[in-house]
Amino acid sequence: MLFCAILNVIIIKGATLMTQYHNIPPVYDKNSRILILGSFPSVKSREAQFFYGHPQNRFWKVMSAVLSCDLPVTVQQKKLMLLSHNIAVWDVIGSCEITGSSDATISSVVPNNIAGLVAETSVTRIFANGATSYNMYKRYCRDNVGIEAVKLPSTSPANAAFSLERLISEWKSQILSQ
Repeated sequence: MLFCAILNVIIIKGATLMTQYHNIPPVYDKNSRILILGSFPSVKSREAQFFYGHPQNRFWKVMSAVLSCDLPVTVQQKKLMLLSHNIAVWDVIGSCEITGSSDATISSVVPNNIAGLVAETSVTRIFANGATSYNMYKRYCRDNVGIEAVKLPSTSPANAAFSLERLISEWKSQILSQ
């Protein structure tokens, strides 16, 4: 058993790169028409067992502004806000090797079954929250799903180039079009 555990740990430049598994079920129902994809949950999100759990991630602020809703606080409120607007949320990656929450360290990707989720819903539009999720979707999922994704600027706190107001504007113009 110890041998198997050792195989799952690789040392790179003094940092430990470990295989992590997605522990958050997707938010969706049969009426979902829009799917928003992240790359892989942050450490804080994995600990909270829900999407965009880092307090500095701006996803929930952006979505509440785009949808003209009060900022949801609880997981139940977040799910209700999404589903009442026919929005599904999941991540492209089901498991990967990653150091902390850094998308730049992602390797050994095993994608989630995005095509399966889309088949169970009415999804016709897919949005990627940032470049990593967009690139991973194109590489691992697009051909099976058959829907092009639209790349949106990341709501991550690492994307300091975008103010909250600019994120809201960009997301609103894309999500509310059509």
